[in-house]
Amino acid sequence: MASTTPTSAHASAPHWLRWLPGLAMLRTYEPAWLPRDLAAGLVLTTMLVPVGIAYAEASGVPGVYGLYATIIPLLAYALFGPSRILVLGPDSALAAPILAVVLGMSGGDPMRAVATASLMAIVAGLFCIVLGLLRLGFITELLSKPIRYGYMNGIALTVLVSQLPKLFAIKIDDAGPLRELWWLAQAIADGKTNWYSFAVGAASLVVILFLKRFERVPGILIAVVLATLAVSVLRLDTQGVKVLGEIPQGLPTFALPWFSGVDIVRIALGGCAVAMIAFADTSVLSRTYAARTHTRVDPNQEMVGLGVANLAAGLFQGFPISSSASRTPVAEAAGARTQLTGVVGAIAVAALLLVAPNLLRYLPNSALAAVVIAAAIGLFEFKDLQRIYRIQQWEFWLSMLCFAAVAVFGTIPGICLAVVLAVIEFLWDGWRPHFAVLGRVPGLRGYHDLKRYPHAALIDGLVLFRWDAPLFFANAELFQQRLMEAVEAAPPPVRWVVVAAEPVTSVDVTSADMLRELIQNLAEDGVALHFAEMKDPVRDKLRRFELTAIFPDDCFHPTVGSAVDSYLASIGARQLED
Repeated sequence: MASTTPTSAHASAPHWLRWLPGLAMLRTYEPAWLPRDLAAGLVLTTMLVPVGIAYAEASGVPGVYGLYATIIPLLAYALFGPSRILVLGPDSALAAPILAVVLGMSGGDPMRAVATASLMAIVAGLFCIVLGLLRLGFITELLSKPIRYGYMNGIALTVLVSQLPKLFAIKIDDAGPLRELWWLAQAIADGKTNWYSFAVGAASLVVILFLKRFERVPGILIAVVLATLAVSVLRLDTQGVKVLGEIPQGLPTFALPWFSGVDIVRIALGGCAVAMIAFADTSVLSRTYAARTHTRVDPNQEMVGLGVANLAAGLFQGFPISSSASRTPVAEAAGARTQLTGVVGAIAVAALLLVAPNLLRYLPNSALAAVVIAAAIGLFEFKDLQRIYRIQQWEFWLSMLCFAAVAVFGTIPGICLAVVLAVIEFLWDGWRPHFAVLGRVPGLRGYHDLKRYPHAALIDGLVLFRWDAPLFFANAELFQQRLMEAVEAAPPPVRWVVVAAEPVTSVDVTSADMLRELIQNLAEDGVALHFAEMKDPVRDKLRRFELTAIFPDDCFHPTVGSAVDSYLASIGARQLED
């Protein structure tokens, strides 16, 4: 039976193909995926055209350049991007920083505006490529599953709320989901709704959701076609139903953007700023969809793919682009299987510009809103959050906090907060880690936590102490405090302290200085400090921190058992039996 999920390229693929995931995908492409990719690409086209035009205008450049910034990046990402279904293009999160630079440098000249935006795309592309080549994509691994759920649920709500005014044909300023909902409710109560538009959009949404249960039926495409025909035949555009209208003609051409009086520093700063926004948005979205489709995406290659797409956009009269949290779920909901969906979408947009610029003239905006709403509904994650609430409530509330941040403050502040929360979560686990004093349990091999085995036997004069975390600046003082408490609580006299250091994966300068102080304090009480099961890289760090003089080789033991044997031998006691 043919597989229904794309798999990674065969292990025997040439090494250079890892830089071109799109070509590598062709080695394992299955014919059964082609109808889905074609249908999804055509459905995606109905989103790419209006969104591209709208975000171009929002970025301060003529609308047709939004289509240029759609076609070229999709083709570039299909070759260099590792994600199978991620859709790149003009994005609302980038519009404000692009506009800020464009307005200040174009002087009202559209061509200067295009050149400025294209230069920003080139800078953003080079910046992302460098990040990828330096292998800085690991930053995406900071986000835990609950935090990713919170981010995506916030994105889903934001996208859904942003489309509701289009469903009712009501103009609402972008002010965050909560205020937009309030203003929308006021507008509806004031009778500003165009019910023809709402009927078209609501009917489209019902068709999409109903046909979604039939896996092989392209429900989104059917809904869009029916809505377009209804508006065209019934002339609903004369009743106030907003439609796409005519789109400009022309294809992008290669051009090196430049103009007199260019402020390259300002453009460089703006390009790096939008690159960071695109980096944050794309990395989180890519990682989330990789988890949803049970595939693995190399975050470093993701950065390279994003960079090449931006670079290509800048060289072909486009402007900075990012991944799309609204178009990607549309592609997924339409059945996309591989990067071929983006290629089909790019070719279809190009074909529309060349041969049929008026084909989508009667496509209603409310039907497009219905497509996005249906896709946003599919983004919500509730079931697994219920499981997380049941087993780890504080991580559930962490997810809710991230969700609220995105919903209230917007996507980019939400991402920033998500990263901050992830770092705090990581530091908290290392800041207050588990520790244990170990003893012997009759009939059970090894040495075990006294908290779990209160009747475990201690060895006279010996404290076995285990620290379950790396040693670093945030927990160094706590380590010293807990170890000294264990020494004070042990029956006197204590001669040795053995740290079971197998869980200690690293030390830093602060913790190394703490160990120097600790061994001096213990020595004043006649206590020797030893280590068992310490990893070689950690010992190498101790040498680099110039601690070999106070920690000679006989302070280190391969196992806890061998450390105990060495202690007993040092006091002339009989060895313990297993």
